[in-house]
Amino acid sequence: MTGTKLWRNPCAAVGALYTRFAGKRTFSRICYSLAVIAIIYNLYESAELRKALDDRPQLKLETVTQQTEPDFQNWSDHDDITIQRNGTEKATMVMLVRNREIREALASMRSVEDRFNKNFHYPWTFLNDKPFTKEFIEYTTGMASGPVEYAVISEECWSMPSSINVTLAKHGMVEMSNQRIIYGGSLSYRHMCRFNSGFFYNMEIMKKYDCDPFTFMRTNDKVYGFVITMYEFEATIKTLWARTKEFILGNPQFLAANNSLGFLVDGSEASAAGDTEIVGNYNLCHFWSNFEIASLNFYRGEAYTKYFEFLDSTGGFYYERWGDAPVHSLGVGLFLPKDKVHHFADIGYSHPPASRCPQDDKSHTSGRCLCNRSNNFDTNGYSCLPKWWDIAGVNQGAKRPE
Repeated sequence: MTGTKLWRNPCAAVGALYTRFAGKRTFSRICYSLAVIAIIYNLYESAELRKALDDRPQLKLETVTQQTEPDFQNWSDHDDITIQRNGTEKATMVMLVRNREIREALASMRSVEDRFNKNFHYPWTFLNDKPFTKEFIEYTTGMASGPVEYAVISEECWSMPSSINVTLAKHGMVEMSNQRIIYGGSLSYRHMCRFNSGFFYNMEIMKKYDCDPFTFMRTNDKVYGFVITMYEFEATIKTLWARTKEFILGNPQFLAANNSLGFLVDGSEASAAGDTEIVGNYNLCHFWSNFEIASLNFYRGEAYTKYFEFLDSTGGFYYERWGDAPVHSLGVGLFLPKDKVHHFADIGYSHPPASRCPQDDKSHTSGRCLCNRSNNFDTNGYSCLPKWWDIAGVNQGAKRPE
């Protein structure tokens, strides 16, 4: 199974709900109430839209902490970002987010704060290609239990490199859009994927975070952690595997022994010491980078840095639509031994169109998780987690069907 048909041609089911009201007076009152609600909603949404349209890009040659709202850059109770005051690791929660997504951002923060960060007070770092609004800063600092910082992404990190043939790139976007490939015609999505693949961890605001991110990762000598894994759309990464094999041929010293090649290539064994190439076809499995816990030292290391620079030089982020998830996954899967990678099976996560819920009793009886165990992507036909179990085993919080 390749999974390439998932969400490419989604089918929507629409149901009709008919309700009979007893009496014209009740019906009139309900219609009136609905009308008032609709007016209020439209006024609110119009204000949100106007605010979003008023956002102006702040493009700088260097990446700096945002200076457009000096009174709100750091929560007044946490003016000094001192890592030792907030948990025991040099770690931060990083969110790439737009001003108009404030409600979704606050909901995510509330969930993380309630279930984890209220006990540790780790910092939050917000990144945007535009200046954050006063409202966004006020509400997110109010939600956080630890320090908060905001940074505007530089133009260099959020634009096409000068080496890209713009005409060719636009032609590819039009073709993908016509094929109804998700985000196929989006330039901003390509900026985001390239930024997450090779730039976020080197921003000035991130340089203070240079160690393994959480205690479990450090004490268990883990480098990368994930929650969900699935198939990528093949049409978006047509040449990514070929380019990766080309990179390995020229840089075989980066190929880790006992890596996760068996997760990436069906029927393959892990690489052995002295191997100089990778063979077989990529099965499209990748760790979903919407939620990942990673050592920034890995991304800043020689192997991944040279890998990203090589991929970036080919233009695939724009000529095709390479995502940061498969790029991260191929780097992790090839350059790290598989015992450095951990599946956080006891963490629940939801991001359309997939959700997972821990399957163990402890996660639920402790009050830590509030999710429906039957709503679980782990064993969905488009999940790659069974392939990971085949090479690494099943962790607590996951359950393999018998």
